[in-house]
Amino acid sequence: MIVVDTNTIAYLLIPGKETEDVRAVLRKDPDWRAPILWRSEFRNVLALMMRRKGLALEDAMRLMEKAEKMLGNAEYRVPSAQVLALAKESGCSAYDCEFVALAHELGARLVTSDNAILKAFPDIALAPEAFLDL
Repeated sequence: MIVVDTNTIAYLLIPGKETEDVRAVLRKDPDWRAPILWRSEFRNVLALMMRRKGLALEDAMRLMEKAEKMLGNAEYRVPSAQVLALAKESGCSAYDCEFVALAHELGARLVTSDNAILKAFPDIALAPEAFLDL
């Protein structure tokens, strides 16, 4: 079991240079978890792609549905006090700290490409390539 952030989810579902590594992460550990926040963040990714890259609404809705099917039973609420404490201690956003808090709560690693998270939480956060090397 691993916790994944919104970027990891997006890299899996939206083809790009990171997609192959993230697909390998999924093959290595298909038991992905995320805080409920991932839904809003992923919707925002899709909205930006519709505005900036011409992603069709129907395609965005299809990607959202695919993501919801994948993570729908693996979503968690995280304690606000823990999120805020992590944000204060690290300087990372509360949004990012939701993923870190969930990883702590589940005793799992967080797979992310977010450099700020990787730097602030090296004990729990791993880049996809580093996870694949475990």
